[in-house]
Amino acid sequence: MEHVSVLKGIVQKYLDLKEGDRVVDATLGLGGHAEDMLKKIAKDGKLFAFEQDERNLTEAKKRLSTYSEQIVYIHDNFRYLKTRVTGEGSDKIDAILFDLGLSSPHVDDPERGFSFMKDGPLDMRFDPRGSLTAADVVNKYSEEDLVKIFFEYGEEKYARKAAGRIVERRAEKPFESTIEFAEFLEGIMPKKRSGKASKAHPATRIFQALRIEVNDELTVLKEALEQAFDLLEAGGRIVVISYHSLEDRIVKQFFKKLEKPEVKSPEEALYRMHGDPLVEKLTKKPVVPSPEEIEQNPRARSAKLRAYKKI
Repeated sequence: MEHVSVLKGIVQKYLDLKEGDRVVDATLGLGGHAEDMLKKIAKDGKLFAFEQDERNLTEAKKRLSTYSEQIVYIHDNFRYLKTRVTGEGSDKIDAILFDLGLSSPHVDDPERGFSFMKDGPLDMRFDPRGSLTAADVVNKYSEEDLVKIFFEYGEEKYARKAAGRIVERRAEKPFESTIEFAEFLEGIMPKKRSGKASKAHPATRIFQALRIEVNDELTVLKEALEQAFDLLEAGGRIVVISYHSLEDRIVKQFFKKLEKPEVKSPEEALYRMHGDPLVEKLTKKPVVPSPEEIEQNPRARSAKLRAYKKI
């Protein structure tokens, strides 16, 4: 499937970029959002582009070749956001974009092991340089650790049943491929959930949980949001697109604390509970794709965009 940037126009509206701005695309992917950002900041602007996946990075460089003098490419995880950006000589940034989740090449390439629609190895690493794979988790983690991961990261109500059966089966033969594992889950998981048939494949939530564990996604996001806020200039903007409730909850809770920061001094605490807000919420509730966008790009259906301005 052709890669289409999600909420393309809405992202640029909330970033509100101007000529000469210094900006970060924390999730470059194939460069769709970055191209729009580069047009706005023009030749005097600078884009710091983070991408873990070398193949995505290669394709993005081709797409953005006419803007090469405006871009600093950073082949790294955005958990190192502040260190890498300041290391390039920029202490403050005017805008930051996080478009979380999978890029189309991750899903479409069976060798990456993210999807159970095509057969491939149980991998799921965003950065192939990483050591931990989904096969390691499935075949080596204890039953209790699997239960925890499936329940917390996949919000899978049958986490204990799935973990127990996985441990029994792997004792006979380790799991190796995506379809093998998905078909096993399909065979052991209830066809009905909450009294009605589920449209989602029984493996969906467990695959999500494995991907989050392999890439440490939730911890990385928490660390990166703190760094992003520190890097932003006063008046700078941050836009985050999330694709499942766990990500969205982290984003919402992080900025809620900045909207109502705790009072630090005991004297001030006598008179009020919260200090002055540190951010302004630009989206009263999450912005979601239109029905037309979802029809053109089904992978956008779960996207939620939140935007904030540093005060």
